[in-house]
Amino acid sequence: MLSWFKALMPREDRFFDLFERHSRTLVAGAEALQGVLQGGADVPHYCRAIVEREHEADAITAEVLLAVRRSFITPFDRGDIKDLIQSMDDAIDQMNKTVKAITLYEVREFEPLMREMGETVIEAARLTAEVIPLLHAVGRHAGRINALTEQITRAEGRSDDLQERGLKALYQAHGRGGGNTMAFIIGAEIYGHLEDVVDRFEDVANEISGIVIENV
Repeated sequence: MLSWFKALMPREDRFFDLFERHSRTLVAGAEALQGVLQGGADVPHYCRAIVEREHEADAITAEVLLAVRRSFITPFDRGDIKDLIQSMDDAIDQMNKTVKAITLYEVREFEPLMREMGETVIEAARLTAEVIPLLHAVGRHAGRINALTEQITRAEGRSDDLQERGLKALYQAHGRGGGNTMAFIIGAEIYGHLEDVVDRFEDVANEISGIVIENV
């Protein structure tokens, strides 16, 4: 009877499947965001792609939270599972917020430093997709996991620097007397959103580091 009942419950490895599926939406979203930042007529197309990936990620997140409630056995602490999937979902949500601002202001041209920040988003997303499968065997892969999370943190540091340089360039171009105040405000908002995306990936890295500490 007990074995039959357990067969109806979500498998422990189901969580890893869901984490990996979500990480793939992050990579797809990051690549679409870089498409947005190339500018031009394709901006709305890539914005819609991010919205679609965000909806997929929301569905996966809901599935994880449901599995947490239904599972007797989880691969690690339930709170850690919820915090990890939520931090991953926050990253794609922030991409969505970024393109909402771009759509609102009908921006079609982007600064080179914005495109460089887009590259740090792709780097952080791909590193996340690489590290997530390693959680299936935290003890065996602890060293590699820590190396990858450190790389995500370094990507966030580069993004910080790019944002500062971008804001300075905006101020020099638009923030002084006679400049285009709206261009400065909109550009600064986009830089802020892009930095927030990479910040959310750093949050993911921090959650993963915490899981390693608790399980090794």
